Amino acid sequence: MSGRELADEGVRRRPKLKIKRPAYPQNAIVHHGPLDPGVHLISKPFSYADFARKIRAVMHGKED
Repeated sequence: MSGRELADEGVRRRPKLKIKRPAYPQNAIVHHGPLDPGVHLISKPFSYADFARKIRAVMHGKED
């Protein structure tokens, strides 16, 4: 089972589950098209403060 499959299964079992996936370089996302609905991106490198802001924004349902 891939990490994506595991995350999908977790959300299937618990729809309100929030998933933190590894960060990918911005150019990797650009070459593979738009993000799936509900997926939030934080590009590397990022600071602990950037990461904390992103987590708070996602938890409160706010976009970047």
